Amino acid sequence: MLLYAHVPFCESKCPYCAFGSVVGQDIKAQKYFEAMILDFRQQAQKLSIKKAEISTLFIGGGTPSAVNAELYEKLFDEISPFLAKDAEITSEANPNSATLKWLSNMRKFGVNRMSFGAQSFFEDKLKLLGRTHDARAVYEAVKNAKISGFDNINVDLIYGTKFDTKKRLSAEVEHIKNLDITHLSAYSLTLELKTPFYKKNEYKKDSPALARHMIKEIEKIGLKQYEISNFGRICKHNLGYWQGENYLAIGAYAIGFFKNHRFFSPSNLDEYIKDPSNKNYEDLTQDDMKFERIFLGFRSVLGVSEDDLNQAQKDRAEILVKAKKLSYKDSRYFAKNLLLADELALFITN
Repeated sequence: MLLYAHVPFCESKCPYCAFGSVVGQDIKAQKYFEAMILDFRQQAQKLSIKKAEISTLFIGGGTPSAVNAELYEKLFDEISPFLAKDAEITSEANPNSATLKWLSNMRKFGVNRMSFGAQSFFEDKLKLLGRTHDARAVYEAVKNAKISGFDNINVDLIYGTKFDTKKRLSAEVEHIKNLDITHLSAYSLTLELKTPFYKKNEYKKDSPALARHMIKEIEKIGLKQYEISNFGRICKHNLGYWQGENYLAIGAYAIGFFKNHRFFSPSNLDEYIKDPSNKNYEDLTQDDMKFERIFLGFRSVLGVSEDDLNQAQKDRAEILVKAKKLSYKDSRYFAKNLLLADELALFITN
């Protein structure tokens, strides 16, 4: 069992971001955390979650570091009995708001993996992406995380912007090497619907050559690719998603999954605070879940079990094996190039 907690508060809204977040409403943070506690308590009771059953907790956003760390204390008091002794507990943070005090408090509460949204080390690119920090702040945040006792640290980068060249991407990766961290998430810029970047095609540079170069440079510094956008020490929480594990989700905008049901919290802060138990549900068929396992499997080193494929799909998979696009081992198919994962999955499932 996994647990996701969504903290939607942000200091500013990045123009590329489609995640649920709010700016200037942090005065509601205390009531919001009280609602999350109630949300967790009700879900744990309804689904009969046992003590020490939750193997990973991921606190995402929004910007979890945008709110005072002290607000997390009561939330952890509620959740901690349900966390496994060796649970992976991750929190996202922004470099400019993750102070030494904030990081030290989060470590004290049990967080053992920190994820910083750096996105770039170049000033022009940071400005394009609407980021409010500079490269120095990333180095300072990682240093303070290590001082606070974190030895499992991720940094996010974005590539595929109009500013990117092979030389500049190599420089970005060199900064990651200098930080001496355990994990890197590198995402190609997407122009999401209902964001200021939507249809701003001039901001994006679609280049398979740049993507391949980025992956090659990251692996050269010892961070091995295990999913299309992730490198280094495997994140157990994300791995659980890709394996189809059940996960609770608390907070506004949060989406959970249990057995064959997906449940959605309100996409409105005030509605959620008023009634955190209010959820919309979607029932998934066995075919729906198999379809998701195929797409997620090809995007990662997990691969796809042949048991999830019907005969026609197995025949198409064998075509891809002969074309050296897939490999086959121990009754599983694996994408040889994770960048082609979606195309491979579509070929097999259509």
